[in-house]
Amino acid sequence: MVSVLIVTWNSAQYLEECFAAIDRQTYSDVEVIVVDNASTDDTSVILHARESTYQVIWNDKNIGFAAAQNLAIRAAQGEWLLCLNPDVKLSAEFIARLVQASSANPEAGSLCGKLLRWDISGKSDTPIIDSTGIYFTRNMRHLDRGAEDIDRGQYENAEWVFGATGAAAMFRRSFVQDVFVEGQFFDEDFFSYREDADLAWRGQLLGWKCLYVPTAVASHVRRVTPERREHLPLEINWHSVKNRFLMRGKNASGWLCWKLFWPVALRDLMVVGYALLRDRRLLSAVFYPLRQFGKIRRQRKTIQSRRRVSDHELLPWFSDTPRSICLDSSGSASSAFAAAAGGQRSCSGDQP
Repeated sequence: MVSVLIVTWNSAQYLEECFAAIDRQTYSDVEVIVVDNASTDDTSVILHARESTYQVIWNDKNIGFAAAQNLAIRAAQGEWLLCLNPDVKLSAEFIARLVQASSANPEAGSLCGKLLRWDISGKSDTPIIDSTGIYFTRNMRHLDRGAEDIDRGQYENAEWVFGATGAAAMFRRSFVQDVFVEGQFFDEDFFSYREDADLAWRGQLLGWKCLYVPTAVASHVRRVTPERREHLPLEINWHSVKNRFLMRGKNASGWLCWKLFWPVALRDLMVVGYALLRDRRLLSAVFYPLRQFGKIRRQRKTIQSRRRVSDHELLPWFSDTPRSICLDSSGSASSAFAAAAGGQRSCSGDQP
């Protein structure tokens, strides 16, 4: 069984198409669990109409994406858990393609498909890539592979990537159980934003892989991108700044920070400078991790004591050119990283 886990908060404009796409899935063994974070639009009306077929959990306040997803995970019965944004529309074979790929690649703890942009205003799909997995740059930013590019077939091969974007990420039950820290899958201190990158980093440290499956296609309404930062609500930018430092505090070793010191330090100066000179409301986000130092130190100790992969092995993933690892003809990982060159991927071979 696949458990589809959705968190809603004033999501009414997306839900009918999101749910219709779930109902069209060719993979039939699916349960749907929706956690509503006290929506004030018509979301509740739509969800009440679905309560005969979906499990709906009602919160009396907005507890954040991470905590709400954790509620859904605790209620889920599936062997695979698909964390899905309400603003994502799946192709009919999306779940079936991921399940097939996960069965053929047991080392894959997480899987992601090809997400294209969904233009909700025009009620249409677009050929613009939203995400083909996430990657980390040398300054420890995480970005979506291929974002804003036109899909010309440059991401048509199955590859190991650093992690899955939280908009539509499928997780193996054994992966979920293995990466829990203090009873949480997603770190609830993140509230929203970057919790998927934090999870991906933790998974890499614990030796799990993330498989990109290009035949699993979906459309996503992307509202938060780096280029739109100045036009985003304060709450989004506040959590984004805070979570950058939380994520690093738990996952990055001293050795990795030393190897990437200059690009990371320069980025930090830019973030702090922006808070000082452009929006001082963000200063509390910069200092938030210091107030949580004891908790971060405790979580860090837990994660680092259980790590199975050295930072020497992880260092190549931190690159300003998106990296992936090709699958060989047997479906196993090759030893070489692939990088984008001239808009094309260097991997080739069978799809899972």
